[in-house]
Amino acid sequence: MRSTLGLEQVARLVEGRLENPFEILGPHPIQEADRQAMAIRAFLPRSQQAWVIDLAHEGAPRPMRRIHPAGLYEAICPINGSAPHYLLQVAEESGKKIIMQDPYAFPPMLTDFDLYLLGEGRHWRCYNKLGAQVCVRNGVEGVNFAVWAPNASAVSVVGDFNGWDGRGHLMRKHIPSGFWELFIPGLKEGDLYKFKIRHHDQVFEKADPFGFWAEVPPRTASRVYNLNRYRWQDDAWMEGRKTRNWLEEPVAIYEMHLGSWRRPGDDPHRWMNYREIAPLLVEYVKEMGYTHVELLPVAEHPLTASWGYQVVGYYAVTSRYGTPEDFMYFVDYLHRHGIGVIVDWVPAHFPRDGHGLRQFDGTALYEHADPRQGEHRDWGTHIFNYGRHEVRNYLIANALFWLDKYHIDGLRVDAVASMLYLDYSRRPGDWIPNEFGGRENLQAIAFLKLLNEQVHLQFPGALTIAEESTAWPGVSRPTHHGGLGFSMKWNMGWMNDTRSYMRREPIHRKYHHDQLTFSLIYAFHENFVLPLSHDEVVHGKGSLLDQMPGDLWQKFANLRLLYSYMWTHPGKKLLFMGGDFGQWREWNCEESLDWHLLQWETHQGVQRCVADLNRLLRREKALHEQDFTWEGFQWIDCHNWEESTLAYIRRGKDPADYLVVACNFTPVPRYEHRIGVPEACYFDEIFNSDAAIYGGANIGNYGGREAEDIPWHGLPASLKFVLPPLGTVIFKPRRS
Repeated sequence: MRSTLGLEQVARLVEGRLENPFEILGPHPIQEADRQAMAIRAFLPRSQQAWVIDLAHEGAPRPMRRIHPAGLYEAICPINGSAPHYLLQVAEESGKKIIMQDPYAFPPMLTDFDLYLLGEGRHWRCYNKLGAQVCVRNGVEGVNFAVWAPNASAVSVVGDFNGWDGRGHLMRKHIPSGFWELFIPGLKEGDLYKFKIRHHDQVFEKADPFGFWAEVPPRTASRVYNLNRYRWQDDAWMEGRKTRNWLEEPVAIYEMHLGSWRRPGDDPHRWMNYREIAPLLVEYVKEMGYTHVELLPVAEHPLTASWGYQVVGYYAVTSRYGTPEDFMYFVDYLHRHGIGVIVDWVPAHFPRDGHGLRQFDGTALYEHADPRQGEHRDWGTHIFNYGRHEVRNYLIANALFWLDKYHIDGLRVDAVASMLYLDYSRRPGDWIPNEFGGRENLQAIAFLKLLNEQVHLQFPGALTIAEESTAWPGVSRPTHHGGLGFSMKWNMGWMNDTRSYMRREPIHRKYHHDQLTFSLIYAFHENFVLPLSHDEVVHGKGSLLDQMPGDLWQKFANLRLLYSYMWTHPGKKLLFMGGDFGQWREWNCEESLDWHLLQWETHQGVQRCVADLNRLLRREKALHEQDFTWEGFQWIDCHNWEESTLAYIRRGKDPADYLVVACNFTPVPRYEHRIGVPEACYFDEIFNSDAAIYGGANIGNYGGREAEDIPWHGLPASLKFVLPPLGTVIFKPRRS
């Protein structure tokens, strides 16, 4: 009996070049000897023999005829009802017999509406349809695979389940969208897989761009995972977050790298699991008074030394520290203890690794083809093509994915400046102007605006924070006011000026007084976060403590002064791990922090100082309620450059709720220092960075001072007090 198949079709199937294997494989009605019949075909390259078990006819195995020596079989069965119901029995090369469902007997899961939204670039929940979805189809458990590769000649799913043979599970191409799809019955959670992609004569394997889990690097396969099983217990936090206005609340962020925060005592070379870290981290963060933790990127990345900033698996939480469910537990545990979780997110670029997004279907798919647009020469990475609908959809859906599936509270968006400018870190002639001849990346700008609109629309209370180092206006202003729509922006200018100033010997600081005062010229143009991040303690810079000038005592005093100035300056706060106890060494992502330093009183003192500053930040509305408006700040004296001192007022919304702050950036005590204050009353000294409990000299004001009716600095009263060396004091009015 001859097959009804054409030779060309069969050849393309056997060679792995067929765009739609469903044209051949699976059940197909045919006309056989003047009657309707069903031709069931299966391509089983690693088999000796095959049978159809016709469940509609008492399940008797019906031998299949091999119609091509490569392993293409066909059986002609009678039609019984509209939907054929059968299994395949296969004798493998080893002689072992298995019974399996036919992948080509199942209809596609992607609907026309899915494909329309994907093509339009607005399928915000596409992570529920693409990648590897554990599901039940027609009562059969399995995994539905879907991937975007419009320029591929053929795509197949390979893994341990088919011996990594790309001939066995060819996918169906949806034309013209370019999405490929196949349901494979019987696969289970944890199974390894990749996509084998053919582009003309090139054949290569890629990890799943939507994969939820992956092998531990340096291995590169994706793993099947069901994200919908975990039972969250953070309802109170998530519900309360919707109505929180973080702009007017205390925000003190503990930035950390999960792999080097702590290592197990019995094995300093092993990473700790997310579940191991969670209780230890909560205990520390609550003791220190932080409001949030910010994690360096936790999306899967092949190179540990990249700290996570060269992402390959945007939808996969890194397997270095456990499973996706382990990470859910981590976030859940922090939420149940009142701690927010922010993650670093990297939409600016991606690495060249062969199993990643680069040349995904044999062409520049996620990136620009022209290296003048598509390459970061400094970083050796590729730039996303933000103007392509599917790429924009991929990234925005990814941002929403972390907020949705992992209950993340905020995204700190990395390298925004590199996205905004077409000539970023490029020589003349090495970039292409926009359609108006300018240097602004209009497609990236539109992408960032849409990203922020969707995040704030779909997840009220979630934060988006830009790492943006230029003077681009309105980064943290709403899009309907012409801004980019971020909640906040890192104040890189404050960080660079302040760190430069603090590194100077105190005797020279008076000549650079403007480095302290300049930040207040622009402090309220954006919603700023003051960052002392991981970037300030790497690449030969040394630790923050090591960057401070002077002898041992002065180094610690300078560090406490830096933190005191930072915590009283307008803006939310961010400090990288290790800085809060005076880590001596520069950060090394391969080793634990030097927690043993806390046996020394000097390091204990820095830690107490930061903890008390956080408690003060939480308690005093004047330090957080008006961080982003002039009403929350008033200079008392910014002109005393000769003595390198500053004095200012921080205010809450209630005009009577204010604090007076004075800083001395020299090691010379000022014993009769006078500054103006708003009223003549008693002022409690509520903080002194030179206190003995912090490791200071304990030079202070015995709990407070009485202000006098002597006008000073344009204010009706004045306060004479002792300003300690390399110290900060904070006064609060006490009215009878």
